[in-house]
Amino acid sequence: MKIEQRIIISNVFNVGLMVLIGVLAYQALNLMLTKLRFVEIADDLNASFLEMRLSEKNFFLYKDPKALSDIKEKIKAAQATVYLERYDIARAVGQGNLGRMSRNIGDYSKAIDEAMKSCPPGGTCEAALRARGKDLREFSETITRLERARVGDIISASKTAMLFFLIVIILSAIAVSHKVSQDIVRSLRKIEGLAKSIAGGNFHQIEKAESDDELDSVIEAVNSMSAELKNREEELLQSKKLASMGILTAGVAHEITNPVNNISMIAQTYAEVYDSMDRRDRIEFMKKVELEADRIRDIVKNLLNFSKPKKADLKESDINDVIRDSMKLVQNMLDINKIEVKLDLKKKLPPVFIDEPQIQQVLVNLIVNAAQAMPEGGWLNISSKFDKEKGQVRICVSDTGMGIPPEYIPHVFDPFFSTKGVGGTGLGLSVSYGIIKNHNGSIRVDSGIGTGTTFVVEFPANWKSEVLN
Repeated sequence: MKIEQRIIISNVFNVGLMVLIGVLAYQALNLMLTKLRFVEIADDLNASFLEMRLSEKNFFLYKDPKALSDIKEKIKAAQATVYLERYDIARAVGQGNLGRMSRNIGDYSKAIDEAMKSCPPGGTCEAALRARGKDLREFSETITRLERARVGDIISASKTAMLFFLIVIILSAIAVSHKVSQDIVRSLRKIEGLAKSIAGGNFHQIEKAESDDELDSVIEAVNSMSAELKNREEELLQSKKLASMGILTAGVAHEITNPVNNISMIAQTYAEVYDSMDRRDRIEFMKKVELEADRIRDIVKNLLNFSKPKKADLKESDINDVIRDSMKLVQNMLDINKIEVKLDLKKKLPPVFIDEPQIQQVLVNLIVNAAQAMPEGGWLNISSKFDKEKGQVRICVSDTGMGIPPEYIPHVFDPFFSTKGVGGTGLGLSVSYGIIKNHNGSIRVDSGIGTGTTFVVEFPANWKSEVLN
């Protein structure tokens, strides 16, 4: 059965129970109102009957004939009330009790008539009158008391019934919602597992339950998608390989063309002027060939580092020492380019787990890039600090160079992307990005035209060591 049908049936069941509660409550309320109406009538009659009994005592004590006339008038009024309210009284106490009340009033009326003719003190008429008055009074009080009790019983029963049906509705809603939610969660977990499996490259199928609900339709669709992805996996992988090979081939061809052309030109010139050169000139020509060959070797090495990054040999290190060692490698270049260096290295930083040669490679690349962005000289600022909130050691490398255009910033870590024209391979930052990611770190750039560039590198701090500030 479909989930929608289950919910509809559950709602219909609950609505049916609520309608039943409403009908029962209406009937109980109607009966209660009828009985309350009778109690009001009975209270008035009881008050009238009490007055009759008082008038009856006055007659026997003081021989006041007017007392019997008053009783007679009150009896007529009571009979009129009973007649007018006979339907409500009958609904409340039943036709039998209505008849009995009418008979008691009639008997009392007859006893009054007999007393009005002649009723000596202590005679039979006096006893009959007292007996009929007592029966009428007691019956009226008894039935009124019973009806009051019945009103209380109706209210109590109505409360119990409503509470019972309310509990049934709540339990029904909980049971149905629990069953539906369990079915949904169970199927969603299957779909979640398949989605994670697909993300990991494993395109298996989910077993369908024989419930024929909406989630089974979703599972069937996901299974179909998984099968289709599995069928196209090889095609997608092949396309991805071809695209990567295209990028690598284009980059290699572009970068190697210049040194190869230079070697070719040197070789041609060397052949033409060989006879006129002495040994020193020939050596100089060969050194030029060697330099161009080194350039080609560096390009290939960078390609290998990019395509097959080495696993980092991590060990606990002081990042400030790594920065100082890196500065030693590039200090001469910075001096030649008239670049002033400002180091702001915070003391007692927590250690980090890094491969020092690889991080030196990253720092040297960032420093060389900064120097090339300041051909007329400038300032290079290198700082380190500990971010307690993130638990990371941060390195900032900032220059006062020309900056990077905003549209280039999203691509600076892409392979073979360079802002240096023919002077760059476009692989340095890509290799650096891969190294930092292998260290579970992050690298980002912030730059503006004419305001310089800042690279921020962050590493997780080693929390097993004591951190001093």
